[in-house]
Amino acid sequence: MWELIRANKRDSVLLITLMAAVLLILGFIIGLAVIGPEGGVAGLGIAAVVWLILTLVSFSSGDQILLAASRAQPVTHEVHPQLFNIVEEMKIAAGLPAMPKIYIINDPAPNAFATGRSPQSASLAVTAGLLGRLNRDELQGVVAHEMSHILHRDILYVMLAGVMLGGIVLLSQVFLRGVFYGSVGSHRRYSSGKQGGGGQAQAVIAILAVLAAILAPLMAQLLYFALSRRREYLADAGAARLTRYPEGLASALEKIANDPTPQLATANDATAPMYIVNPFKKRGKMDLSGWTSTHPPIAERIRILRSMAQGASYKDYAQAFTAVTHARNPIPAAALTPETVALRPPQTGTTGPEKVQRQARQIGDIMRKVNGFLFLTCACGLKIKVPPDFRADTLQCPRCGRSLPLAPEPGPGSGNG
Repeated sequence: MWELIRANKRDSVLLITLMAAVLLILGFIIGLAVIGPEGGVAGLGIAAVVWLILTLVSFSSGDQILLAASRAQPVTHEVHPQLFNIVEEMKIAAGLPAMPKIYIINDPAPNAFATGRSPQSASLAVTAGLLGRLNRDELQGVVAHEMSHILHRDILYVMLAGVMLGGIVLLSQVFLRGVFYGSVGSHRRYSSGKQGGGGQAQAVIAILAVLAAILAPLMAQLLYFALSRRREYLADAGAARLTRYPEGLASALEKIANDPTPQLATANDATAPMYIVNPFKKRGKMDLSGWTSTHPPIAERIRILRSMAQGASYKDYAQAFTAVTHARNPIPAAALTPETVALRPPQTGTTGPEKVQRQARQIGDIMRKVNGFLFLTCACGLKIKVPPDFRADTLQCPRCGRSLPLAPEPGPGSGNG
């Protein structure tokens, strides 16, 4: 495991270094275009300062910013006991030092992501739609996938890469807006009048800067997506190993890909690579492939997992990956140590088809719990869902007419010590 983490860190540092080089080169060229021959160093310094500020913000509160942007809300064990039990199981299986904080996103589109600076301060967010559509084996596969991201230290590197991409986009946008509104062009004309032939050279540099400002974000985004796609394969392999049941994750991915609900409302370009599948949909279907995709083709991921017939070790995943894709497997050679991870059978009572009406009702209940609804059960058996803005102290049961108090029942940890 440690060999995999070390190799993963090494590859991540290489990609982030390349992104840093793109950022600094962009700053240098923009400095030359805006200030002149002596402006390259100034532009380099500005680019470094932009990156430093964004990195400090990322380290201090980047995970909370991402969770807030996704409208994820922290939840307790009472909201979804099964989710908490599965997270605890996978935390123990992965050997993590601390239990991740658990959040639910109030959205019917099924998806999930993990974030944080380290395994000690990680967070796991899942959508209400995911909880309502997956059985226990499938939910365990998704949680194990996100636990693998935490275990492999992906959450920090993806966050840093996202910050680097943000810095490149910010510099590019500021410069291109300056060109559009004429501030850079007027300086170039002034330089041309003062320097003669030097002004022509400055104009050429300005054109190169415009090209760099357009191409640099595209190049950085490709590096970011390459980082994300590789990590998804590694997390799939880790999930199969932790659960010893690759079919659970494969079935979950299949359900997510075929889900008819609209795309995740809170997803954006910065958060998309964190999710277990691409949250953006294209022409009613999931955008599954291509150089501009944040994730590997989901159909390919499913075939790889379902080809793991011999075991659930990293070596078994690597062999399945090569057999399906005929490409170089993404798992470092140091992690392909001989080990036997036997496959387990499906858990009892989790493999039958689920009723659509029951799923919709469960999703609605989860979303209401997250939003503070109070759930009451009358003595006549009627379940009543009370919205949080209902101000009365009692509620009359619409079936039997009993008067029900609205104060919630004491939880397991309440009362006087």
